[in-house]
Parts: sequence; structure tokens; C-alpha cells
Amino acid sequence: MFVNLAVQLVVLWALWTAVFAESGKELVGEWDLTGILSYGVMVFLTGRVVRGGDLQMAVASEIYDGSLSRYLLYPLNYGVTKYAQQLGNVFPNILQSIVMAACILPFMGSSSSVDLHVTGLLMCMPSLILAHLLFYIMGLLPQLVAFWADNVWSLSVLMRFITMLLGGATIPLSLFPEWSQGALAILPFRYLFEFPTLVILGKVSVNDWLTGLLTCAVWCVVMSLLVIPVWRRGNLRYTGVGI
Repeated sequence: MFVNLAVQLVVLWALWTAVFAESGKELVGEWDLTGILSYGVMVFLTGRVVRGGDLQMAVASEIYDGSLSRYLLYPLNYGVTKYAQQLGNVFPNILQSIVMAACILPFMGSSSSVDLHVTGLLMCMPSLILAHLLFYIMGLLPQLVAFWADNVWSLSVLMRFITMLLGGATIPLSLFPEWSQGALAILPFRYLFEFPTLVILGKVSVNDWLTGLLTCAVWCVVMSLLVIPVWRRGNLRYTGVGI
């Protein structure tokens, strides 16, 4: 983890130093150099927590090899059971991310575009938990296509790519073209990576934070309502010995 973060920080520093030098300005968008580097560090760490809900190919593999059958015998909902398994990764990842941030951020200097404080850290916790849940639900949907398709690996990879790009895991969404801002504000992806990161960097007011939490929760419900009928229809095709 530390090596990956160090490599990413070096790449970000080289990239954004060149961008700021070329622009000849102290701010790019609403970010100064230290601020954008802080964003890169924090989105890496918050993203690590959120992606703790990544199922990889677990669900599709259980459908293909028939091991899904044992879960169908449990009195608990399958989706809830799988999420409970993923949830165990959240709090250790949060603790590790806090330690890493505490080790790195003090050496990055001050920034006029971010405001790190304890309140932002506390506000970030529920944001991360909801983002983790949303990421899990969004990752579940393409894997359930395994009830009908022989290989869903490409769908899962596509979903990860889209969530990373449109979720702000590469650059802040505010740096995207102006014409795309309306769509990015409506779609659920920003609540996966950018929103928790902006919260911890002190760039989200309390009212916007509460609105963001509510919106993320609504998207969790919407995505769940999409998953439920796919799961039910898929169960009708499931043979119990795999596909």
C-alpha cells in the first residue's frame, strides 16, 4: 500500500507540476498544486476503502460452479450475506488510510484550496460507508448477468473503469469540461470517490454534505431496485449445478 501510494504521489507531482508550469497560473480550476496533490493522496486512500466492496468475480464464479446453492439454503438474503463479508474490510482499511494520511500530508505543505481538519474526517466516515455500499451494489449488477452469459469479466472491468473515471478517482470532476458538469452532478459515480474526498479536504459545507449523503442513499435504493428483479429472474434459470 505504501509503495503504491508513493509511486502515485511521484507520478502526480510530475504531472501536475508540468501542468501548472505550462499554465503559468497558481490555480488550475479551484486547485493549487499542493491542493491537487492532497486530492490525489486522499482519493487514493478513500478509494481503497470504497473498493473494499469490490466483489471481483466472486458472485459470477459461484453462479458458474454451482456453489451459489449453499447460500440459497441460508435464511438470510444472498446480497446481504455477501455484503456482510465485504463490510469486514471497511474499518481496517479506514484505520490504515488514516495512518497513511497522517504520515504523508504534513510533509506536503499548506494549501489555500483545501482545509484539513478533524471535522472533515468525522464527516467523511458516513460518506465512505455509503460509498462502499453503493460501490458494492453497482458491482453486483453486472455479475448477475452470469445467469445468462458465459463470461461477465469484461462487464465487471468496464464497470470499474467507468466508476473510476466518472467518480473522480483520477482527477477532480470540477476539471472536466463545462458541458459535462450537469450530467456528472446527476449520475451516482461522484459519490463513490470524489464526494468523500472533498468532504475530508474540507471543501463541502454541512448542508451540501447532508444533501450528498441523502443523494447517495437514494442511489443505493435505486440500484438495489435494479438488482432485485435481475436476481429473481436469474434464480429461475439457475440449475443448482452451475451454468
